[in-house]
Amino acid sequence: MNHDNRNHLFCFGYGYTADYLGHALIDKGWKISGTTRSCEKRDELKSRGIDAHLFDFEKPLLDPLTILEGVTHLLISTPPDDKGDPVFQLHGQDLPFIQSLKWVGYLSTTGVYGDRGGEWVDETSEVRPTSKRGSRRAEAESQWMSLNNEKDFPLHIFRLAGIYGPGRSALDSVRAGVARRIHKPGHVFSRIHVEDIVQVLEASMMNPKAGSIYNLCDSAPAASNEVIEYACELLGRPCPPMVDFDDANLAPITRSFYMDNRRVHNDKIKDELGVKLKYDDFRSGLRGCKDAEDYALAQIKKRGGIPGF
Repeated sequence: MNHDNRNHLFCFGYGYTADYLGHALIDKGWKISGTTRSCEKRDELKSRGIDAHLFDFEKPLLDPLTILEGVTHLLISTPPDDKGDPVFQLHGQDLPFIQSLKWVGYLSTTGVYGDRGGEWVDETSEVRPTSKRGSRRAEAESQWMSLNNEKDFPLHIFRLAGIYGPGRSALDSVRAGVARRIHKPGHVFSRIHVEDIVQVLEASMMNPKAGSIYNLCDSAPAASNEVIEYACELLGRPCPPMVDFDDANLAPITRSFYMDNRRVHNDKIKDELGVKLKYDDFRSGLRGCKDAEDYALAQIKKRGGIPGF
């Protein structure tokens, strides 16, 4: 029997976003657990006080009902493949029996809306993916929603735009010398800063509405070349030359991102959850990333952690 009355978050797929959420909730006294695919990452998470377990399609949880006993909040951020969503396939039948569950979040993608020729979409728009990635997520959404409909499962779906944040933004590609300015007339991307994902998830946890779907993005869809230009400006680096999309010789995965063109509304997270985005456009978001990275570097230097400084 679990006598710990704290809120307990379990994250299937303890990656970049889940780690930011975990940090925020640990500071509020929560217990945090999660899964990873490697023994090294599991050991690293355990060293930080996170109860970590191995999990993937070949490694289901050995005793899910025991491991998940007392879990109050469940986040699913594992990517689906052609076999579907691994958590649903391996443990979907177990999760509705966790009586302590108050909230479940599934991290999906705005890619489920497909290509709209630059037009706006919101949560009521038809799901009609045009990429393999989007189709997999749409299928996973459908799987999880079936539990909500049939088993009274407290599911919330979060459709995320392109995630960025400290250590994972255009600033990093510019610093690494791999940034490219691609010109595709009329094409835009939507984005969301990781800190804003965290505050939306927390707002939903505090005000659960089972069966709800939310778009997570900022309010300023923009062309990728504009983002690179501003990153170069912040870092005082010269801009790479502009290259036409048709001449860019992009990797297939990168090219696929340019096949969908849409603008995504975010009114619902503001109106229903009362969220005020910290970074409502890419300029404020990149400035936030740079400030966080500069602060982290200053702390490391202060501790004498980098030879030569």
